[in-house]
Amino acid sequence: MAALALSLPNLISIVRLLLVPLIVSLMLGRDYELAFALFVVAGLSDAIDGYIANRFNMRTELGAYLDPIADKALLVCVYVTLGVQGELAQVVVTLVVSRDLLIVGAVILSYLVGHPLKIAPLMLSKLNTAAQIVLAAMMLAALGFLPALEPALVPGQWIVAATTLLSGLAYFLAWFASITAWDIAQRPPGGPQ
Repeated sequence: MAALALSLPNLISIVRLLLVPLIVSLMLGRDYELAFALFVVAGLSDAIDGYIANRFNMRTELGAYLDPIADKALLVCVYVTLGVQGELAQVVVTLVVSRDLLIVGAVILSYLVGHPLKIAPLMLSKLNTAAQIVLAAMMLAALGFLPALEPALVPGQWIVAATTLLSGLAYFLAWFASITAWDIAQRPPGGPQ
């Protein structure tokens, strides 16, 4: 039982990851009500696994990677699916996907050159993630059972686009400053500048 308790937050993250293809499949079948319900379950599971990990000191290195991977997989897949279906502006989908790819690319590049980064979430990034979650939930609800939300979808897309662009820029600038400082520190004294 202790082994199960120690890995419970990670198991919850894995279940959230496994919900992603089911949610996408439901969306492709235009079953937005059930897709919305599972999206909410996935969102709640994120809060629950984080609470359990922090409250019961069950944080693990695996969980530090697994949790954001599950979160990003869910949001990116929902956004791409909504974009493919023509329900979400292509510019919003492009910004959301590009930002995440650029962050992952920067982390991989830093690791490859011997300067691994630990990326702490910025407040702007947390705001962006919250805006992305709210917009996705609103879109699924509007498409499924609550068309009264439709007037809020265009402003919601503008908010997501702006916060995605700004948080991506903030991460890029932080990464660039870090990698530049590291690169300068690696140069031999008296070497080329």
